[in-house]
Amino acid sequence: MNMKKAKLSEKTRPIDHSVHDEQKKDKYYKIAEQILNEAHISINGPNPWDIQVHDSRVFRRVFKEGSLGLGESYMDGWWDCEKLDEFIFRVVRAKIDKRIKVNWKIVLGVIWAKLINPQSKRRAFQIGERHYDLGNELFQSMLDKRMTYSCGYWKNARTLDEAQEAKLRLICEKIKLEPGMRVLDIGCGWGSFIRYAAENYGASCVGITVSKEQVAYSKTYTKDLDIEVRLQDYRELDEKFDRIVSVGMIEHVGYKNYRTYMKVANKCLKDDGLFLLHAIGRNTSDTSYDPWINKYIFPNGMLPSLKQLTESFEHLFVVEDLHNFGADYDKTLMSWYENFNDSWHTLSERYDERFYRMWKYYLLSCAGAFRARSIQLWQFVLSKNGILGGYQPVY
Repeated sequence: MNMKKAKLSEKTRPIDHSVHDEQKKDKYYKIAEQILNEAHISINGPNPWDIQVHDSRVFRRVFKEGSLGLGESYMDGWWDCEKLDEFIFRVVRAKIDKRIKVNWKIVLGVIWAKLINPQSKRRAFQIGERHYDLGNELFQSMLDKRMTYSCGYWKNARTLDEAQEAKLRLICEKIKLEPGMRVLDIGCGWGSFIRYAAENYGASCVGITVSKEQVAYSKTYTKDLDIEVRLQDYRELDEKFDRIVSVGMIEHVGYKNYRTYMKVANKCLKDDGLFLLHAIGRNTSDTSYDPWINKYIFPNGMLPSLKQLTESFEHLFVVEDLHNFGADYDKTLMSWYENFNDSWHTLSERYDERFYRMWKYYLLSCAGAFRARSIQLWQFVLSKNGILGGYQPVY
């Protein structure tokens, strides 16, 4: 399926009125209609955020399976929405997602996460294999020119490239990076930060990741600089650095391992060093995960709360600074989606229509959630002993 066909299916696909009439007889339709009205969303309505239903079984599926059913039914073409990000924004902002009854499969998933350690060392490389190794072509088409797969900083930026450049510069300034410093990047991705730090600040960098594709790309991307890139789990680290950064990595660590993660960072940071933690987080403490995101996008992923993170810092770090710019992730995700959609005519040679709908749902649903402020983006600056005289913010 090419991009034009993908857009056509959503914007001009006619409503089957016999299906619409059948829906109205269904008890799940009536409940859904009432709940969605509270968020000013209509079923088969004229607004771009209204849901357009193509299969009358969709409401039963969503009420029985929650977010997993909503995402999978979209992937299966059971419903569409011209402005999917706005639909999700309204659903989340009105807290409609909290009113869907949790079924036994979701409950079992929560119990499973409590009984075992989904982010154990043995399972650490699964996220690399199932997400980051999907193909560099996909991420190159979607991300900025530096291949930065985390939130941009849009304060004075007009484009995605500018926002990501500003974010990398912001991190370097926050950790007071100087020439010759040895820097560790835990979860270095495709090497955007370590290359930026080496090129612009004269740093000596080590980056670790659990993705083979990222290692291969980063080694080529950074080969002319004082940079080492390793395929390595963070629990294997045992060496000293002047500075440590972790950008978009803690989301893969899991609540059972937060303390271990912080102990590793503490062990590897020199006594007068600084550690910057860049983390997506949720507003409430939980030990569960979103079933759809876990199944299709980030296996074993889990978002921490502020409480969970600060508890993991105790007796290890002093919080020198906390900066929330979560609203900027909305702009970042929308830019990623535009790039992905504009490149679909090429990507469709490798990925099928269901992948298109899955990836679109991922990017736009996350944008809507950040817009609704139900999830956040935090940057912590941490020291081991506290900076004498205090830390001066740079943003």
